[in-house]
Amino acid sequence: MLLNKGADVNAQGGTYDTALQAASFGGYKTVVEMLLDKGADVNAQGGEYGNALQAASAGGHEQVVKILLDKGADVNAQGREYGNALQAASYRGHEQVVKMLLDAGAHQ
Repeated sequence: MLLNKGADVNAQGGTYDTALQAASFGGYKTVVEMLLDKGADVNAQGGEYGNALQAASAGGHEQVVKILLDKGADVNAQGREYGNALQAASYRGHEQVVKMLLDAGAHQ
């Protein structure tokens, strides 16, 4: 509803900095897809995790990670808390996400 009323899909602020990063960390696949369809910047930097891919990886949300990668997320982008998506997934023990990121070209 907010997007249909003209809300800025890339507005920044708060813990996760963008709605895309917040939705990605929460694993809200439908919301992630909607935000991307409305023009959310898949590689926006900022917030607690640095970017949406790192947030989804930290949360272990395989479907969201796949969506973000398919939409052009930079698999090697550097972020804040964990450094990058591969480190976030590794630290949190999300083995399948680690495999997905490596298959997408993440630097070891």
